[in-house]
Amino acid sequence: MQRIGLAASLLGVYLGWFASSAEARPQVVGALTRAATPVPQHLRRAKVKGRRYSTMERALPALTRGGLPNIQAQAAVVIDLKNDGPPLFQKNPDAVRPIASISKLMAMMVVLDRKLDLNGQTEIIEEDRRIALRGARSRLPVGMIFTNDDLLHAALMASDNRAVPALGRAVGLSPERLTAAMNSKARELGLKVTTFGDPTGLDHRNVSTPLEVARMLKAALSDPLIARICQTPHYVAHPVAGRGRGPIEYNNTDVLVRAGKHEVLGGKTGYNDLAGYCMAIAARLSEAGGKTRDVAMVFLGSSGKLTRFADFSRTAQWLAQKGATAPAAPVKTGSRDVGTGTPIAKNL
Repeated sequence: MQRIGLAASLLGVYLGWFASSAEARPQVVGALTRAATPVPQHLRRAKVKGRRYSTMERALPALTRGGLPNIQAQAAVVIDLKNDGPPLFQKNPDAVRPIASISKLMAMMVVLDRKLDLNGQTEIIEEDRRIALRGARSRLPVGMIFTNDDLLHAALMASDNRAVPALGRAVGLSPERLTAAMNSKARELGLKVTTFGDPTGLDHRNVSTPLEVARMLKAALSDPLIARICQTPHYVAHPVAGRGRGPIEYNNTDVLVRAGKHEVLGGKTGYNDLAGYCMAIAARLSEAGGKTRDVAMVFLGSSGKLTRFADFSRTAQWLAQKGATAPAAPVKTGSRDVGTGTPIAKNL
């Protein structure tokens, strides 16, 4: 009994210290409560290739010793959106990798090509739930009816997987036919490697390269509706029918849209176990001398959820400081192409 009493006393002291010292230990509190504010890197956890581990990373400098952005993604590219010249920065630019929910950009281009009626109404059905089963929790209940405009926001802003097959059905495409149309659209855009196995990005066969993703992003954002939705930080969907009907609040999965200091022109995040954390983003950035430049950045294969956003910030800082007046030489690593299993160029 004495031992139990002592243990209870120690626990009480610890809990009291924990509650009273929360401000002194924001790292611990943030990690345990999964707060909305960024969690320090050394306490973050990521799930890559089916295993969960802690990323014990120290604070990283923005630039490498060679003066390039210190990109942590396995493969990346930065291009000037108004100039068809060589990439401003590239790291394994032709590596074939899974792209996860970045695939939704192509799916929505296909849907809009087929004259989607934004005011039309579509019901979420059991097949939508089945297709999205392996993905993140959906906010769209089976049996509830939404306008197609609401579903478009759910798919692009919040990456809700159930919205994608529902929108395909709204234009007369089954998930299989929508996937086939996405592959045809990729060929139309001149994307030779980009391939889709499903319309949501949950399928690991959805692969591309950083260079081709950048071209896909540029094509998607040429549609003003896609661009506007991708720039939207918050959105409220209003179901028009169904049990438990009530407004559904969505936040953009891209934290740079919600709280960044740069003007984001649009983009899409993605994640699955094999792809890691990914992002394709276009932004208007300030450069040395007060000029601005519209760029597209693609980061594939990051191990931490926030690393892709940090890669963006490091690249933006590089552009601001250096101006990136000349394209940087390619950065190559010894990582492997997880899409096909073939080696990427060895370390330089």
